[in-house]
Amino acid sequence: MTRIDKTFADLRQRRETALIPFLTAGDPDIATTAALIRTLVRHGADLIELGVPFSDPMADGPTIQAASERALAAGTTVKKVLQLVAEVRSDCQVPLVLMGYYNPIFRYGAERFAEDAAGAGVDGLLLVDLPPEEVDEISTVMQQAKIALITLLAPTTPLDRMRRLAAAAEGYLYYVSMTGVTGAQKISPDDIRVAVEELKKMSSVPVGVGFGITTVKDARAVGAFADGVVVGSALVKIIADYAQSDELLPRVGQFIAELKQGLVEPVG
Repeated sequence: MTRIDKTFADLRQRRETALIPFLTAGDPDIATTAALIRTLVRHGADLIELGVPFSDPMADGPTIQAASERALAAGTTVKKVLQLVAEVRSDCQVPLVLMGYYNPIFRYGAERFAEDAAGAGVDGLLLVDLPPEEVDEISTVMQQAKIALITLLAPTTPLDRMRRLAAAAEGYLYYVSMTGVTGAQKISPDDIRVAVEELKKMSSVPVGVGFGITTVKDARAVGAFADGVVVGSALVKIIADYAQSDELLPRVGQFIAELKQGLVEPVG
């Protein structure tokens, strides 16, 4: 059983929804990211999505775009992100999923990336710009490395395609709660519930929901029916606001603890 599978199984037994924070690796720098990951774990994160910075993050809104720019300016590379994972893995058993775009991995080399990511302790990979028809090269090496290739589904995904992708999903399904970029608009929990309930009929893997979840209220509403709740832009904004302050880790810790508290109620 993988770390991702075990985490969701344990949460299901406790009737809790997974809290999945997202942050950009290298924002404001690699050392601070390591401290942030440990803070997230201490305050209730169940899985962590770690953004690999890219110069053209087309699925991201301005908050995460700016984080990528700061991380790149600080010298963050794919190699340094993997070194970061290896460092925190020494004392952190929470599943770590790399999220980003295919170009940096293509340049690194898919086979080399899979080998190095597995060695570092990466549990999953989520590529927002790689359509299923083009995943063969990366999916083969990820399977060999025992790294889950996480599938993204959106409200605009046709039903037949959704069924096909859901049936082949690994780790967990990431349901994008809205059309558009991250952090761009308010979510509609009622609409999301309908989609998530349909997805659960199509796939045996857990369903996480992301994009647009910015408050404890949002997280609680979605956590009532989803297996996992992804919070990105709101956390990245706190990191941007307090990056140069001693308050950074306490502020992040408080935010994560409040989010997790809203997800410990029995799930539907």
